[in-house]
Amino acid sequence: MKLFTLTSVASALVMSSSVFAQTLAITNATVHTATEQGTLTNASVVIKDGKIAAINPQEIQADVTIDASGKVLTPGFIGSLNQIGLVEVGAVADSRDGADKKASITFDPSLAFNPRSSLIPYARKGGVTRDLIVPSGSEGIFDGLASVVSLSGEFDSVSQSKVALVVDLGAKDKGSRALSLQELIQKLEDHKNREKKDKEVKKPEVEILDGVFAKEIPLLISVSRAADMLELLKVKAKYDLNMVFARAQDAVLIADELAASNTPVIISAMDNLPGSFDSMHASLDNPGKLEKAGVKVILTIAGDSAHNLYQLRYDAGNAVSYGMSPDGALAAISSNVADVFNIDAGSISVGKAADIVLWSADPFEYSTKLEKVWIDGVEVSTESRQDKLRDRYMAESDMPRAYNK
Repeated sequence: MKLFTLTSVASALVMSSSVFAQTLAITNATVHTATEQGTLTNASVVIKDGKIAAINPQEIQADVTIDASGKVLTPGFIGSLNQIGLVEVGAVADSRDGADKKASITFDPSLAFNPRSSLIPYARKGGVTRDLIVPSGSEGIFDGLASVVSLSGEFDSVSQSKVALVVDLGAKDKGSRALSLQELIQKLEDHKNREKKDKEVKKPEVEILDGVFAKEIPLLISVSRAADMLELLKVKAKYDLNMVFARAQDAVLIADELAASNTPVIISAMDNLPGSFDSMHASLDNPGKLEKAGVKVILTIAGDSAHNLYQLRYDAGNAVSYGMSPDGALAAISSNVADVFNIDAGSISVGKAADIVLWSADPFEYSTKLEKVWIDGVEVSTESRQDKLRDRYMAESDMPRAYNK
């Protein structure tokens, strides 16, 4: 017996297409756009075909309308500098795919990205809809390539690869940092001066370095000390490259130079104690100071950020309490990340991917609740593994709680 006829299959396809093509309107919201438009009150946002189709249109025609009176709408947040989807349990070696001692310029850990990781729904509960995943652990200075992933949970979640070349410089347990910097400069010099016949041979490493010199792939350099960053700014100017500094606890000492050279920094808002002689100027007020100096700031989670990406909004709120503007803190976890790594999301503006989050109030306030999340215009679940465990072990039963199904 045939379970499906051609007619029923065709009908199902039409139904699924119509669901995807539905137009959604969110009305009467306080909309934090993360653009020059700033915050809009009693505003409406229309979503169609996965994109933001209109903001405050004169006439709203939608298949579904959500009245968001008294609620706040923001772009989905964008995490950075972590290995979500590449690690499940840090203490279990075979669940870690983001690091390799043999890694080099061409290492692309996104090939091992697991969109069904239990860490992803938990991150979504914090309003995070996309993420910049990075490799680590190389014995050399080049850790590999960063990628952008969607936290939708779908199997095609790696949306962009080769968005940055990750370089680890600074203090060394053995040897001198000077040799690492020399290695970077020599690699750039060799590539710049290679013979014409070599240019015709597009090996993977050559293609990546071509992207670096074309300013399509920024160098994402992990470095903390101001003196090291100043040397790197000389390299940036000499070869006309795009650079982004990560960790960067000493960045406040050279804020003017960073702003003048248009060099973004990725820092933690909770980094307030020196972890080494390279990070003597770690402070809770660094994000605010850098913002005021005109530096493009991106906020990341300190420590085990793959497991704690949920708290990104709380860290941003902490940055506000120590001097960063609310708009600056929002940009630091949304539009700034999108601008630096060319991500089609991160702001509520027409034409951008509809990664948006509806909150009960100010998302930087601890008591605020997340209500709905859309990624590429599709509403995604906010239920995490933690929620399922709570429901399982709090259910009424004649058996002991630990035995509940």
